[in-house]
Amino acid sequence: MPASLIEHMLGNIIAENADLALHNHQHFNESGCFAVNLMSAPGAGKTSLLEKTLSILSKESSCAVIEGDMIGEHDAERLRKHGVEVFQINIGTTCHLDAQMVASLLHKKNMSNIDFLFIENVGNLVYPARFPLGEHKRVVLLSVSDGDDKPVKYPDIFKNADVVLLTKCDLLPYVDFDLSLAIDRVHKLNAGATCIAVSAKNGRGIEDWLQWLREEEIKVLASIHKEFY
Repeated sequence: MPASLIEHMLGNIIAENADLALHNHQHFNESGCFAVNLMSAPGAGKTSLLEKTLSILSKESSCAVIEGDMIGEHDAERLRKHGVEVFQINIGTTCHLDAQMVASLLHKKNMSNIDFLFIENVGNLVYPARFPLGEHKRVVLLSVSDGDDKPVKYPDIFKNADVVLLTKCDLLPYVDFDLSLAIDRVHKLNAGATCIAVSAKNGRGIEDWLQWLREEEIKVLASIHKEFY
């Protein structure tokens, strides 16, 4: 199949996904839940970060998770231990969640009692950047064990991030990772991105991350209220 035809087909798929993502976004607005899409390379610590986040945030707000994995519910079971509802989406051989997968879930589940909805995307730094899900905010995790050159190699996902979490910072003494350089590389692509150095293991930066979530939820809900009323 000619490369031009493949690119045309992919363009159509991306456009259809974008339309459905708008539908999901409206659904989130009407439900009044703040939806956050977490994206990263495999093993960057999304589930560990969510465990730490939920252990604190679920005590003050209603939280739920959409968990994307190829097969099984291993990560979902880890998160359910924190007393939150977790909706599993198994993608098989697909390498990312898409808006249709999320829409199918939204039409079956009531989200109106949820304050924070975390969508843990599949570990991939390419396709999740091109397939929005209707989320309010996009979070990209960059593990210090993955190298500070990831923003240079995978610019698209960092260009569209609202916040970049530099994870596993407890490993900084043991890896070759320049924190300042990584942040500078992110800001050269996306000057408006908030960058927070965190560690789910020792708690570094977790309160800053939680405060960002709380503040952004207030802004989003205020915007929704203004739109509807």
